[in-house]
Amino acid sequence: MHFRTLRIRPWFLILLLSFLLLPSFSGAGLREEVFETVLPNGLKVLLLENHKAPLVTFQVWYRVGSRNEEWGKTGLSHVLEHMMFKGTEKVGPEKFTRMIQENGGNFNAFTSYDYTAYYENLSSDRIQVAIDLESDRMQNLVLRGEDFRTERMVVVEERRLRTEDNPQALLIEQIMATAFQIHPYRWPIIGWMEDLSRLTLEDLKDYYRIYYSPVNAFLVVAGDFKKEDLLPRIERAFGSIPRGVAPDQEKRKEPAQIGERRVLVKKEAQLPYLVMGYHVPNIPTSDSYALEVIAAILSRGRSSRLYRNLIQEKRLALGADADHSLLSHDPGLFYIAAEPLPGKEVAQVEKALDQEIERLQNELVKEEELEKAKNQLEAAFIYSQDSLFVQAILLARYEITAGWKAIDDYIPSVRKVTSEDVKRVANQYLIQDNRTTGILVPLALQKRRPLPEGSPIRERTIQ
Repeated sequence: MHFRTLRIRPWFLILLLSFLLLPSFSGAGLREEVFETVLPNGLKVLLLENHKAPLVTFQVWYRVGSRNEEWGKTGLSHVLEHMMFKGTEKVGPEKFTRMIQENGGNFNAFTSYDYTAYYENLSSDRIQVAIDLESDRMQNLVLRGEDFRTERMVVVEERRLRTEDNPQALLIEQIMATAFQIHPYRWPIIGWMEDLSRLTLEDLKDYYRIYYSPVNAFLVVAGDFKKEDLLPRIERAFGSIPRGVAPDQEKRKEPAQIGERRVLVKKEAQLPYLVMGYHVPNIPTSDSYALEVIAAILSRGRSSRLYRNLIQEKRLALGADADHSLLSHDPGLFYIAAEPLPGKEVAQVEKALDQEIERLQNELVKEEELEKAKNQLEAAFIYSQDSLFVQAILLARYEITAGWKAIDDYIPSVRKVTSEDVKRVANQYLIQDNRTTGILVPLALQKRRPLPEGSPIRERTIQ
């Protein structure tokens, strides 16, 4: 993730706070509130007007992430995200940052398996700044060798800091590499260290040419604007950009797993860590909503099953969690994880987790517990949209995976889940042969040498 620390004017801080806390969700859903159009060059535009505060979030999403990379060239998406801030012929290096600063805004970018996104949050009367900057770098990015070598070094240090020096993150990376044998979800978003060292400037130029075009991107704009004024400005700025060729987004389907896979990661750490990853469907199937409910039953709140049984009663774990990748382009993993208490064995915790899964498979969830889980999911879904910024991100993530209109199906689909669905889905997917189990084996901690002065990781904040 690319981040710059900005000095923001006091008046903008007040407005930004109101922007982030702005209630904007309507029980009627978003289909009636969002305007959608597609420019002649293939660029989709989603506009969500809200005039309760004079602010706007302007977001550009590209349908490219690490799933679009290939063997030997992992990390391209993330490195290109960094390079998108190095300037065009019109906007020199660092000028992008300065222009946003001077207009009292903030910005960021992030890369995932399925997408790369860029945004600016600004006072609504400064929206043209974002329009001009984003349309310029969509077509005119200048990729220089010196900048590339610097940013590649930054990404290498970021990987070292965030993954190789983070035992739990390293374990998850190894689980993904073991659970997926064909699909590109097997490699990390940031890339393998060896691949990063081999990437070339020509690789980056080809990647930019293939994936950074209107036909492979879309805009999401939310906040205080009038569609009749904003849309012509977007058309003028983006409409003349060549359409490009839509890249093939289909990936080989991961074959069914035919037996449990186990991976041990030996790393300097204070405590062991246990993670189980089960292959599950994503949003296009109704079963994915049953998995949402299962995750809530297991780990949402202090009354959840994992908290009550593993943490409070049996005192086996410091923490336990369940997570479902609903909004992924392709089917992903359902995770169950726990960190054993000091003195407790991983085998004890694994047995306790297995018992919780068996309980879901053998007993119908009581109506009261089922209703509580649904209420929690609905409340979290609605609360997440109290910020227009987050609402725009959620719209975009749905657009990437199932089309943005599917956002209105979330609550009704969760509400339809029955106790029988929970039991059936647990028996179908949360089985031993369908999982990859990872265990972090702690090694003795050693004193780390500090990063040298002048290291790129010291000179910028990465998030």
